[in-house]
Amino acid sequence: MRLIRSIKGMSLASCKIKERGKSIGFVPTMGALHKGHLSLIRRARKDNDFVVVSIFVNPTQFSPQEDFKRYPRPIKKDIAICRKAGVDFVFYPEAGDMYPAGFKTYAAVEDLSSVLCGRSRTGHFRGVTTVVAKLFNIVQPNRAYFGQKDAQQAAIIKRMTEDLNFPIQIKVMPTFREKDGLAMSSRNIYLNQREKKDALVLIQALKLAKALVRRGIKDTKRIISRMRQVIAGKKNIRIDYISIVDLNELKPVKRICGSVLVALAVFIGKTRLIDNAIIKNA
Repeated sequence: MRLIRSIKGMSLASCKIKERGKSIGFVPTMGALHKGHLSLIRRARKDNDFVVVSIFVNPTQFSPQEDFKRYPRPIKKDIAICRKAGVDFVFYPEAGDMYPAGFKTYAAVEDLSSVLCGRSRTGHFRGVTTVVAKLFNIVQPNRAYFGQKDAQQAAIIKRMTEDLNFPIQIKVMPTFREKDGLAMSSRNIYLNQREKKDALVLIQALKLAKALVRRGIKDTKRIISRMRQVIAGKKNIRIDYISIVDLNELKPVKRICGSVLVALAVFIGKTRLIDNAIIKNA
């Protein structure tokens, strides 16, 4: 495995791979790697000749009130995980190289970026799409891998990839969960034992939504109300949003017809967690 720090070095390595007619699978991360990331790496390893993992805590997707400075950065551990997983290249750039002095150009996907998490995280998705667009240009992958846990992010990146004609296949893989059902996230490290136990209410609320649909309830207001009741039983949790939206435009739906995304975000203490499920009305 090779660790690359420079943009030029990564671009050159990718060009050499492409010249040989080989494929590149790309897993963009902010580090603090967990089993969810490993599931993406394994799929990239299966699908491609070479695997590139980027580790970059992207400053432009954090607001001043968020956890950029304290976001976990266990780089030595992350590199060891990548090496053991059979990653070929780890791209670990400096923020000053990715965003040099005078940087003024951003990529933004309108509409999709202003709903759900975008309502309370102004500018977040502009930062995400900008850094992903830059990484796509640098790494030049054939396929890029993202987790379903970040469903809105995946939808936005898919749209950006289509709109900007990136010759890249976006693969969205299932959410990887702890044995108790908690969606794996780098931010789970912030939770104490009590908070981690309380966080299970997210998957419980999603399971309730699925059960209600199976019972023939299609009114989304009614489903959301029941989900709120479940979460309200935890005094340490504050709901950011619970929404039921269509899969492509992320617009709220009044009645469930076909497949929809049930998405929610909550604050547990100071930690913000998200989760979601795709529900199909048979």
